[in-house]
Amino acid sequence: MAGIAPSAVPFLHPARAEEVQTSAAATTAVGTPGAVPLILKVNGQQHRVQLEPRVTLLEALREYLHLFGTKKGCDHGQCGACTVHMNGRRVNACLTFAIMHQDDEITTIEGLVQLGELHPVQEAFLEHDGFQCGYCTPGQIMSAVALLKEPCGQEDDAVRECMSGNICRCGAYPNIVAAVQAARRRT
Repeated sequence: MAGIAPSAVPFLHPARAEEVQTSAAATTAVGTPGAVPLILKVNGQQHRVQLEPRVTLLEALREYLHLFGTKKGCDHGQCGACTVHMNGRRVNACLTFAIMHQDDEITTIEGLVQLGELHPVQEAFLEHDGFQCGYCTPGQIMSAVALLKEPCGQEDDAVRECMSGNICRCGAYPNIVAAVQAARRRT
């Protein structure tokens, strides 16, 4: 019975439902209890936000800054869909709290485009069909961009190993590796 109680309130007690909605709106307007002010530097811009300390970087990017390119896949750091750059290094945004990154330079997939031009990795993914459904693509691209600056062998197997933190459920791996190799040749 307790499971249906919250959803039944509007039907059983209409006036009570309005009170609940009004008090919820007031809490949102005043602010979230326990929230702290933060400044996040994302894609070269500073964003002032108030977040609870338990808000992950992924949630902050998507829910508060409305940067939806970073995807929520597994929410456990296993798929890589939420990969962003933190001070130039790749990080799974679902595994770190936003509050820990006030002084860090955060780059998302939206921040790769410069002066209207795609990053060479983005171009290579388009040219080599490095995606199918596209859900993992932002994380794959962010990892590939980071890979260009990391020590990684030149052969395809080395690229596969360096990209192993990013899962493509569609199985576009041959095209992803081809795109990474093409981007490596360009840069």
